[in-house]
Amino acid sequence: MEINKSISNLRRDYTKGSFSEKSAKVNPFEQFKLWFDEMLTMEMLEPTAFVLSTSTKEGKPSSRVLLLKQFDESGFVFYTNYDSRKGKELAENPFGAMLFFWDKLERQVRIEGRIEKLSLEESDKYFQTRPYTSKLGTWASKQSSPLSSRFKLIRKVVQYMTKYPVNVPLPPNWGGYKLIPTAFEFWQGRESRLHDRLQYNKNDKGNWIITRLYP
Repeated sequence: MEINKSISNLRRDYTKGSFSEKSAKVNPFEQFKLWFDEMLTMEMLEPTAFVLSTSTKEGKPSSRVLLLKQFDESGFVFYTNYDSRKGKELAENPFGAMLFFWDKLERQVRIEGRIEKLSLEESDKYFQTRPYTSKLGTWASKQSSPLSSRFKLIRKVVQYMTKYPVNVPLPPNWGGYKLIPTAFEFWQGRESRLHDRLQYNKNDKGNWIITRLYP
């Protein structure tokens, strides 16, 4: 088809930077923060957006875009409905992968690891910082379930607005997760598709080992 032919001709060269073992931080969390802070200086529509991939216990994968809410050397935090597809998959298989793509810097970061639930107290603390209508929407949405019409969703929001006119409690099926990394990969686009890829893996002593990968 002509449309496929035109897509195959779409390409660009990456010339905005380089990444080497010499410039890489020894600690991958520090390297992530360095790139993350640099990305925040750019005009990004959703600067904290990332793709989360999970899978069933049989290994059937699924991916979606979420927003990062916190990170430090203990892991990377996001929030969601526990009854959603990703919540059900994490209950079966508590491992996943994050992908950050920052096109204006021609970079991507992949992070893999085990994903654990946050405590009720941690989830509630964040939930109470959300806008009032977002809290109501959390109660109204049966995330990932079939919805007959948008009107039905809006009606549920109004019902919860009546029930919780001021203070909205944390729903029992909603809260935070933390991905605890076991591997990082930092990718910097380069000319002629000869990209820089540095992977961080932990050895038996708990130290991070950096390995360059073929592009």
